[in-house]
Amino acid sequence: MSIKSLFQILIICFIILIVGSVYIKYFNNNQNIIQETTASENSNLEQIKELEKKLLNLEIKNQELNNKIQSNNSKDLLTEKKVEVEDKEIIKMKIKTSDNNIKNEKKKLDTKKIKNLVKDVEYTSVDEKGNRFYLLANSGKSNPDNNDILDLDNVRGKIMSDKRDTIYIVSDYAQYNSINLNSKFYENVIINYQDKKINCFNFDINMDTNKAIAYNNVIITDTKSTMRAGIVEFDLKTKNIVINPENTNSDIKVVTN
Repeated sequence: MSIKSLFQILIICFIILIVGSVYIKYFNNNQNIIQETTASENSNLEQIKELEKKLLNLEIKNQELNNKIQSNNSKDLLTEKKVEVEDKEIIKMKIKTSDNNIKNEKKKLDTKKIKNLVKDVEYTSVDEKGNRFYLLANSGKSNPDNNDILDLDNVRGKIMSDKRDTIYIVSDYAQYNSINLNSKFYENVIINYQDKKINCFNFDINMDTNKAIAYNNVIITDTKSTMRAGIVEFDLKTKNIVINPENTNSDIKVVTN
């Protein structure tokens, strides 16, 4: 056999050896891959089963929790309704108590007003000059802003003197100060002195100054004339009358009867 033929045989054997080793190695790798895949699938199945168990347990716990929440909500709802009913009852009681308090306060106020109201009021006073002041009213009560002042209704008064004619006064209302004896007549005031009749809205008597003033829509009437003036001043000492216009720019209007 020649060297060439021997060398060719060696090459063929080497090729067969290489191919065989590659095939064996590939087959072993496939076996390992199949085994690994099978093991991975088995592991995955076990994990899936474990997850299913956990999910089932979670669903059971979730259902229990929902049942507990619903039960608590029902209890809370009943408690809230109970509290709401109790609150309404408390509010009703408070309203009833408040109404009773208001009624009681109103009764007290009405009683106070009744006690404060005096029927057939009569006052008589004398000043240092000997002038006597007489005042009569159908009713009177204390002024809410000043206890020294009496608010009088349907008033009649007169100022008398041994030396002068009497001044007669009639008005719807008046305020009488029991401390300084001053008086304020107002609304539909009528003053009669000697032969004169004076109609006005206000007539104030100041016992300190011995002056009396008629003002606001003053009309003086006597047997001979009717005068419209601004202010009429009475001197309680002398009983003299001073008739003034409403202002310096106006005159006293006189109408002869």
